[in-house]
Amino acid sequence: MSDTIQIIATGGTFDKKYDEIEGTLTFKSSHLPGIMKIVRCTLPYEITFLPLKDSLFMEDTDRNTIVKTCRESTAKRIIIIHGTDTMTETGRFIGAAALDKTIVLTGAMIPYSVSSSDAVFNLGTAIGYVMEKECGTYLCMNGRCFNWDSVRKNKKKGVFEELN
Repeated sequence: MSDTIQIIATGGTFDKKYDEIEGTLTFKSSHLPGIMKIVRCTLPYEITFLPLKDSLFMEDTDRNTIVKTCRESTAKRIIIIHGTDTMTETGRFIGAAALDKTIVLTGAMIPYSVSSSDAVFNLGTAIGYVMEKECGTYLCMNGRCFNWDSVRKNKKKGVFEELN
């Protein structure tokens, strides 16, 4: 397997842009290439772009595509940029596949294109965790890393937290 980190962009709030004419958040293209240039990541990485979607509109076929992309990747370390609303559900799909890789899902509560975004922080944290964690599936948000089967999004607080 390759030492390259595979970064898979699936959309979510992370990659949304504000459309000034419509007054809505939309997808045009991923911010990842620009972010990786700005942060000067020196680790080898490749970016794969799947259709950018709001995770509320993801279906099982989309999740199966993500699992297939992970399975077929030659990388042993994978980061998935995903919408936070259904990140735990996609984490369950990937975790159940029991791939012999380290896979970290991350995203953002506020789009990268908005000044107070958490996108770069979450991506940087995910890069650190994907390099250090054993094989398995994890969700990384708010500076923390959770096992795929013991995390939930607390929508009232706007954070991810460990299940008790």
